Amino acid sequence: MIHALQSTLAPQAFGRVAVLFGGKSAERAVSLKSGQAVLEALQGAGVDAFGIDVGDDLLGRLSRERIDRAFIVLHGRGGEDGSMQGLLECAGIPYTGSGVLASALAMDKLRTKQVWQSLGLPTPRHAVLASEADCQAAAQALGFPLIVKPAHEGSSIGMAKVNGIDELVAAWQAARSYDPQVLVEQWIQGPEFTVALLRSQVLPPIGLGTPHSFYDYDAKYLASDTQYRIPCGLDPVREAELKSLCARACEAVGVQGWGRVDVMQDAEGRFWLLEVNTVPGMTDHSLVPMAARAAGLDFQQLVLAILADSVEARG
Repeated sequence: MIHALQSTLAPQAFGRVAVLFGGKSAERAVSLKSGQAVLEALQGAGVDAFGIDVGDDLLGRLSRERIDRAFIVLHGRGGEDGSMQGLLECAGIPYTGSGVLASALAMDKLRTKQVWQSLGLPTPRHAVLASEADCQAAAQALGFPLIVKPAHEGSSIGMAKVNGIDELVAAWQAARSYDPQVLVEQWIQGPEFTVALLRSQVLPPIGLGTPHSFYDYDAKYLASDTQYRIPCGLDPVREAELKSLCARACEAVGVQGWGRVDVMQDAEGRFWLLEVNTVPGMTDHSLVPMAARAAGLDFQQLVLAILADSVEARG
């Protein structure tokens, strides 16, 4: 697998690379760390790379700077939702990762689930919350426990597990402070897995464990007691099934270059798709670098592979 993933391009072939990070989303702090790590890796490999903390002056910087391509490390809205991809398309600047449609679709958890359902891919039952009456209806239709999610956030921001109607109403009210569209899903009890894709290759799945009620923001970025299992703990047949399902999930959304799928397994062993991340984290706690190491790629090789895909896909 490693030879198919590695970049064979010389550093000069990438031209002058702008690493876009930071931004204004709720995931800004994580994006700053990811962007710094990517920038240092590219510069260490001899790539002519510089960083842009994306703010109100971005249009001016794109017009003033000589930029041959962009490495997008913006997590969340404004960077992962198709808007930055569309801006770069209009500016004629090739970029890493998925295009406008796939980025916008994957950022919308509800629309992603609807696409998967239309193709017969398994994803937990859900409802959309816009009122207390919706909370009552969802509780009756889905039962408890449930998981509440802002439909357009990442990094588990605004998410909460609830066990009763009062908790559900409170979690809906909290989640809508991040996003007017709030999703509630049936709770899947069982192990969680995350599966990364790089240049159309499925990387080794990672099994996740945490003493928290779920794999929340703290467990992802701050806690020291989160467990990461590689190998993931599945037998070869079930692991192959998981990898195939995640490849199909990404193909349905149109993921390109790299991405990561989050999956739950229930007590009967069935897999359930949760969401797709098209600009996953690249911090020291992040999962894609961990999966890449298991496939034989160090962090610098991973970053170069993602950048090389932008050359092959967009010139």
